[in-house]
Amino acid sequence: MPKPKCGEIWLVRFPFSEQTTTELRSAFVLAVHGEDIVVLGIFSRVPTGSLRETWVRIEEHQLSFPQSGLKKTSVLKAEKIATIHNSVFQRKLGSLSKDTLKQVEEALKRALILS
Repeated sequence: MPKPKCGEIWLVRFPFSEQTTTELRSAFVLAVHGEDIVVLGIFSRVPTGSLRETWVRIEEHQLSFPQSGLKKTSVLKAEKIATIHNSVFQRKLGSLSKDTLKQVEEALKRALILS
């Protein structure tokens, strides 16, 4: 199986906040450190109205949406950060456009209170 790379979207066994259970979901690969990989959670339940400043909507009507590999409009939550072992990665789904990557970078800065 190919190894995850920064900027890719993968299907992974993502840990819940309490760290006791996992759920199969999409995740954005933020950094790779050997067998440990830092990811941001992507969620298919998109709230109506305004999003938090740390969330990025990935819209299915965008021209670049097919390259994401996602099935429907989703939300990347930059505060949902996890470091997980590469063994929980199931398969690569796709990647994000340059414009969306910039939005993710800004959301991550806000989530980490860097700007």
